[in-house]
Amino acid sequence: MSEKEASREPLYYISVVAKMLEVHPQTLRHYERLGLVRPHRSDGNVRLYSPYDVERLRKICRLSYELGVNLAGIEVILNLLDRVEQLQQEMHKLEAEYQAAIQRLRERLRELEPDS
Repeated sequence: MSEKEASREPLYYISVVAKMLEVHPQTLRHYERLGLVRPHRSDGNVRLYSPYDVERLRKICRLSYELGVNLAGIEVILNLLDRVEQLQQEMHKLEAEYQAAIQRLRERLRELEPDS
């Protein structure tokens, strides 16, 4: 399992996350209703939060409590951060493809060079 997959593994109950973030569980439910976070649901419909979810909630709390951003602004900021991350992943993928293509071209050039 990759590090990214591990960070998405649902591990924590709502009560644990509420204590970790020093917020009321109802606050976490409210954030979920607004679509700011989407915890996994167990077979018994229990919310389970992943380390990724907890980190996202930390950002939400910091934006709200420390910086005074309203929830609509938080949604916009989180969407932009998600888009930046997506673009960075695409950029890394393209960079790897370009490097592989450059390597193939170098090898082809070596094949075409006359023996010295």
